[in-house]
Amino acid sequence: MPATTVRPAHRRDRLLTVLAATAATLSGWAVAVPLAGVELTARSGGGEQRVTPVAVAASTLLAGVAGWALLAVLERLTGRARTVWTAVAAVVLLLSLLGPLTGGVGRPATVTLVVLHLLAGAVLVPGLRRSAVR
Repeated sequence: MPATTVRPAHRRDRLLTVLAATAATLSGWAVAVPLAGVELTARSGGGEQRVTPVAVAASTLLAGVAGWALLAVLERLTGRARTVWTAVAAVVLLLSLLGPLTGGVGRPATVTLVVLHLLAGAVLVPGLRRSAVR
């Protein structure tokens, strides 16, 4: 097992990455919903639900913390944590797009939800990858 040590700078960088991703998705929501007037609605269970800024922030934070946790576990298990994590993160991002593609209500909502997912991924994947212990 590789002996890796996550320094405080790595934790700080990871926290800032998760917060930056959350800020990016909230900014995207703010541009799309109040400014552009997109009615951001998604199918959920048997009905439809508005996508609120709280939902956007919570989802992004959850994804970021999950990515951080997976990276931390991989750093303890393998010397190739960065490579393995990046591959898993890319697959998860692609799979996450199925949600908005199948659950967005209307084209503007679908496009907005896809963009929000891509914004989160564009910040989380390179940011957490960069923080991986070598």
